[in-house]
Amino acid sequence: MDRRRLGVGHTPQNLRRFLRPQDLGSARAALARLALLGHDAARMAKPLEYNATLVEREDLTPALGVFRVRPDEALPGAGAWFVPGQYMVLGLNNEVRVELGGVRRPMSIASAPERRDLVEFYIRYVDKPESENPFTHLLWPRKPGERMYVRVHPTGKFTVPDTVGADDRRLKVCLAAGTGLAPFLSMVRSEHINDPSRSLSDYVIIHGASYSGDLGYREELDELVERTGLRYLPTVSRPQQDPSWRGHTGRAESFFAPDRLAGLEDILGLAPGGFRPDAVQILICGLQGTIGQCIEQLVPRGFVPDNRKIRRALEIPEDHKPTIFYEAYDTIPPIDLENTDHVAALKAAYRAATAG
Repeated sequence: MDRRRLGVGHTPQNLRRFLRPQDLGSARAALARLALLGHDAARMAKPLEYNATLVEREDLTPALGVFRVRPDEALPGAGAWFVPGQYMVLGLNNEVRVELGGVRRPMSIASAPERRDLVEFYIRYVDKPESENPFTHLLWPRKPGERMYVRVHPTGKFTVPDTVGADDRRLKVCLAAGTGLAPFLSMVRSEHINDPSRSLSDYVIIHGASYSGDLGYREELDELVERTGLRYLPTVSRPQQDPSWRGHTGRAESFFAPDRLAGLEDILGLAPGGFRPDAVQILICGLQGTIGQCIEQLVPRGFVPDNRKIRRALEIPEDHKPTIFYEAYDTIPPIDLENTDHVAALKAAYRAATAG
């Protein structure tokens, strides 16, 4: 019997669809063994060995915070030890339900690599987690001075050199939803530290949150606007519950809606119709829905997603270089490629935008 057919999702009832009657007994026994192994593995989960200290935490709201961590391993004394846009893995042990062991999660770094004393993370508490052992539920009670796990070696390709290109002078429009701001914050912080006289007017940060109180780092970014020419567009999606807010409203991705692109062009000093790939590149960090909406709104302007499955589905020629880049830990494409009518419409829109 092919063991690949046995999985957690199969029961003796639905195994009948593809097993011979004489195999059902061994299938039930195998499933029982798998269940026992899973139970034993959970019961014997190995705890993480802590190698870092939570040095500071700044609670912006009850569910949103800045966490600064010092690894035991000394950070390099010179040179860039990571590239802005990369992430590290944080971990904690479940000390209440010990049988669940430790949990690790990748988190984008918010600090600049030039900082040597601490590593900073911008994290939201997940109110309705999918996991039985949610990381943020373990993190939130932690106090400065308490220990945790950090995989010290940063990784990831969501960086300027690996996406838009370090020498490209087109506008870098960085769209962040919530804590998706972290990698972009690291980028502009690093640029400013390395050359305080450098203009950051080629960076545009669009940051969306439900309420103005959730727009972390707003004062710091406003200062960079004044000092460097950074373009910073914070927006609030629930202004009716935030009466003191006088800025932009709507979700971050709504700036790319067809009826708002002309206004964005005006803000950025682009000519009408000038928000196009020859002048702009897009970086997105947020949930799948945010990424998908951005792609669907920008493909009709001729922008190309850096996702081969999407490019193949839209029949975008290989020599058309990507101009939309996004950070996501989910490998599923952020638009529904099974919706043939929608894919056909996007394909036609892209062809119309790039014709001639």
